[in-house]
Amino acid sequence: MKIPRAYFQYGDVVSLARDLIGKSIFTLQDGHLTGGIISESEAYAGVTDRASHAYGGRVTSRTKVMYEEGGISYIYLCYGIHYLFNIVTAEKGIPHAILIRGIYPTHGIGVIRERRKKVAFDKLGDGPGKVTQCLGLTLKHNGIPLDGDTVWLEETRSFDPRGLIKEGKRVGIDYAGKDASLPWRFFLDIKKASQRIETPG
Repeated sequence: MKIPRAYFQYGDVVSLARDLIGKSIFTLQDGHLTGGIISESEAYAGVTDRASHAYGGRVTSRTKVMYEEGGISYIYLCYGIHYLFNIVTAEKGIPHAILIRGIYPTHGIGVIRERRKKVAFDKLGDGPGKVTQCLGLTLKHNGIPLDGDTVWLEETRSFDPRGLIKEGKRVGIDYAGKDASLPWRFFLDIKKASQRIETPG
């Protein structure tokens, strides 16, 4: 069952970022299904959050997608190198977003390894730039709905993340002043989680 767009329109982006840990994300491209369990996320609280691209109500050609109704993607190029995948949340006009910083691959692992050009399993999806590589996401997927046939999320039936979720400061946002210390990053204890996760391949 795909998670409906209404789920992403919840107003508390921090709670939603935590709730996403343990859910599964999938892509279907060129006949290849790839996916994994979300293992790390960061919340960005729109106009009041100094770390957000939309802080202070900023609207640009890049950030305008953040003001759309929750349940679509926000993908941007970071440092001219990596595509980063975010989920737009909240109601239309409220530019909240959640950065997906990590996944634990479970589906299409052979394809994921080809995309990542990596053999070590534990290094496949352990970073936001790696997430988009694993899933084959680029700027052409910016603004697409997350309940369609290209990218979607599901509950993970075979995995319960309770007791395995940690929190901490967000990464790489020292410029955000006091907001840099907010504990809005959530992540799995991967060592323990890997003992519970089934990987059909």
